[in-house]
Amino acid sequence: MGARPDITAWRPPVEGIDEVFHAFFADHAYPMHTHDAWTLLIVDQGLVRYDLDRHEHGAPSSVVTLLPPHVPHNGDAATPEGFRKRVLYLDTRQIDAALIGRAVDRPVLHDQRLRHRVHQLHRTLERRGDELEAQSRLALVSERLARHLRDQLDVPPPVHDRRVARELRELLDQRFVQGLTLREAADRLHVHQTHLVRAFSREFGMAPHQYLTGRRVDLARRLLLGGMRAPDVASAAGFYDQSHFSRHFKRVVGTSPGHYARTAKDVTGYRRSSEPRTNAA
Repeated sequence: MGARPDITAWRPPVEGIDEVFHAFFADHAYPMHTHDAWTLLIVDQGLVRYDLDRHEHGAPSSVVTLLPPHVPHNGDAATPEGFRKRVLYLDTRQIDAALIGRAVDRPVLHDQRLRHRVHQLHRTLERRGDELEAQSRLALVSERLARHLRDQLDVPPPVHDRRVARELRELLDQRFVQGLTLREAADRLHVHQTHLVRAFSREFGMAPHQYLTGRRVDLARRLLLGGMRAPDVASAAGFYDQSHFSRHFKRVVGTSPGHYARTAKDVTGYRRSSEPRTNAA
């Protein structure tokens, strides 16, 4: 009997991703089946062998595999130790249906930059509260997948759009506490989501989600110095929960919210005790 499968699956609150599936299989073999979504696969351990449209393929850890919707495929381990994989099932609207034939012909993509971006997207999806970051990463991944299938990988995407970048910054300034989705911003500004991410990043040297997080951390600092309790600050500044707040605050400021607040109180107390005394009249 082989090792017990290790499986984690969830549906993230990110438009465009139907399911996230992480799994280790020692001896499981998938029968022929189809999905009604694009299957974006990276392998972290072992080698997966599969048939797609009567042609055999392999998925080692160095590549990205994109299986089109409604096309039968199977899969099993090509090595004795089994395989560990991470899969994103993407909504069919993420990639033009006209590219399904291209994906059938060449589902294996040799692109280390793309693989790293898919890995980063998985890491982001494991954390609640970072949905804008996940949406931005998904937009870039979907764009690069489509460029692969269209043989346009060497064509640089347009990114010079200062007007759009500054209008997005205004939107983020207005909505940084309650947040907004990338689709909402794209609809408001009448541009494609990927163009929005690229234009903002080029103009301001950071991605939209980084700017939004920075605004939230700045507000959190002011609230902490004003005496608000850290758990209350997390909600007031727009963070998903205390863990989400602490992680980003420490990454930006260099210390935890609680330590930051305690240090501020100590300094305030020191200054007060150093003030010159006045004699009573």
